[in-house]
Amino acid sequence: MKHLLLLVFGILIITHPFLAKAQNQPAIKFQVTAVPVNDSLQTLTVSAIIPKGMQFFSAKKDNDSDVFVSSLKLDSLFSSFIRSTDTVTEKGILQLIKQPTGSAYKLYSDSVQFIFPLHVHTDSAITLKGSFVWLGKKGDEFPSGEEKFSVDINPATTGANTLAKAKMDMRPIWKTFLLAFLAGLLAIITPCVFPLVPVTVSFFLKRSGSHKAGLRNALIYSLSIISIYTIPTLLLTLIFGNSVLYTISTSAISNLIFFVIFIVFAMSFFGAFELTLPNSWANKADEQAGRGGIVGVFFMALTLAIVSFSCTGPIVGTLLGQTSSQGVSIAPIIGMLGFGVGLALPFSLFAFFPAMLHSLPKSGGWLNSVKVSFGFIELALAMKFLSSVDLIYHWHLLDRDVFLTTWIVIFSLLGYYLLGKLKFSHDSVMQFISVPRLFFAIASFCFALYMVPGLWGAPLKPLSGFIPPSTTQDFNLDNLQYTLGNKGTNAYTNSNAPQPKKYIDKLSVPFGLTAYFDLEEGLAAAKALNKPVMLDFTGHSCANCRKMEEQVWKNEDVLKRLKENFVLISLYVDERTELPTAERYTNAAGEKITTVGEKNLDYEVTKFGLNAQPLYMFLDLKGNPLSETKYGYDADVAKFIDHLDKVKKTFESRK
Repeated sequence: MKHLLLLVFGILIITHPFLAKAQNQPAIKFQVTAVPVNDSLQTLTVSAIIPKGMQFFSAKKDNDSDVFVSSLKLDSLFSSFIRSTDTVTEKGILQLIKQPTGSAYKLYSDSVQFIFPLHVHTDSAITLKGSFVWLGKKGDEFPSGEEKFSVDINPATTGANTLAKAKMDMRPIWKTFLLAFLAGLLAIITPCVFPLVPVTVSFFLKRSGSHKAGLRNALIYSLSIISIYTIPTLLLTLIFGNSVLYTISTSAISNLIFFVIFIVFAMSFFGAFELTLPNSWANKADEQAGRGGIVGVFFMALTLAIVSFSCTGPIVGTLLGQTSSQGVSIAPIIGMLGFGVGLALPFSLFAFFPAMLHSLPKSGGWLNSVKVSFGFIELALAMKFLSSVDLIYHWHLLDRDVFLTTWIVIFSLLGYYLLGKLKFSHDSVMQFISVPRLFFAIASFCFALYMVPGLWGAPLKPLSGFIPPSTTQDFNLDNLQYTLGNKGTNAYTNSNAPQPKKYIDKLSVPFGLTAYFDLEEGLAAAKALNKPVMLDFTGHSCANCRKMEEQVWKNEDVLKRLKENFVLISLYVDERTELPTAERYTNAAGEKITTVGEKNLDYEVTKFGLNAQPLYMFLDLKGNPLSETKYGYDADVAKFIDHLDKVKKTFESRK
């Protein structure tokens, strides 16, 4: 495992563009920045440091015949919502060199700043790409070049809009923190951590010089635990970019590796073997812990993190997998912060209120029962990761009905275990069943029974982000309502629009909707039907995409609008089908685009400056956005209906 992690880390370092260095440093040093002025105006500044002996031509054009000028070029993909003007402000020492014809060269030496005003019609952050075409003079020569740039555009927002956006953005973050916090508290009752709580607290209170010093050390110990779980995630994001964890979590290879890891964790929890980090790590950390002071307390916390890895590792892995798949760069960091706080809180709490230690239950066989129960849960989560791989590669090994059957069996066995009907070799003799154990067994059986109707197509909306989509199930009674009667009526029936052809043998959408899985094919259909386009950027391993479909798309009013008012184009960013040779290309970043998923993801990033799924964008017949709102996962049905109606109205106004 250690060698595998080192290999993955090495590949990231080698392939990450941030770490790649140009072989030849340019003689002219450029810097491009963008600063918001108001809601619709930005200033783009191109700064250039000019080497000695060279001069730069001005970017101001006095007349149409003036060809000795530098200029700004923006990528055409941004032309629909970013417009530059001919006005440019220049800062530098201007020199005028008159010519025999009466004209004059306008030149700058040493350094110059070109400031271009940009009119921006978007309320979301985007990455603007373009180039600055420069023209210089060096003696009798006129060197020239093109400096490509990529700069973040962050529109300014003020007042109530800013507050509303902040509240909207913070809601999922707080949910992530709370979920991770509860997971941290849950980790306390694992057999790797629970016995250490009274021992550690007693150490601080009895062996510190004073009661005050003991409380201080306990607080430092808790803060150290929080930093151990948070800082590595933060560093990984800073080094490899804010989407690295999301990219890893949605990768087929990563999901396959997670499946193997969770199977190993489950076997360890069942007692097949003890899974620990190398003893040398714990021994070295323990040696440093004996130094005393703040450093010693920190290494005590590090020792706890190492020796408890076999219990906390699966929980941390699950949290990283779920938070990373949200597509929010800060979510994994907040998740690890919440987990660290939940794990560290009891140590400080018992240090401040030591009398509470007497209320803790004694260690015993119940801790092993907790560990085995976690094993069943890890086994269920392993199936989730394998399901994502199955969807990406179209194996059809874990279709919805097979997946649900697996989960029903797993949670039924968990219920039998909690009732004492299933025993492992390391389980202690159970004379009777405790009340909490009975309630947990009832909950496990209820959950298993709840999933049974799903075998015949019941929606199971609360599980929509975890189980495979309903389209993978052959026998689905729920889908009959979308193929029979009025609900089955589709706007494409008996129309002259070209029917979907590409990738329909591998891709599908639910609820009787007709979707195109190729951008050009879908745009052609939109022109034939004279309807706006709804772009659905999605993925096989996108949990929130499945939630959005079950919780929002399935609503009768939403479904009616999608069928009658829009042409749906679903673009899977993780589809591994190879592109025809004629359609393969190299993008602006020099990356070779060879699969359908790579093409769709490249289009999403270059067109809309975002790499997150789900993402719903709406286009007119010319391919221009009908709204700059980057609509992602939001279970508010009324809000989605309102957005659909607004973009439809905008489309009608452009006719």
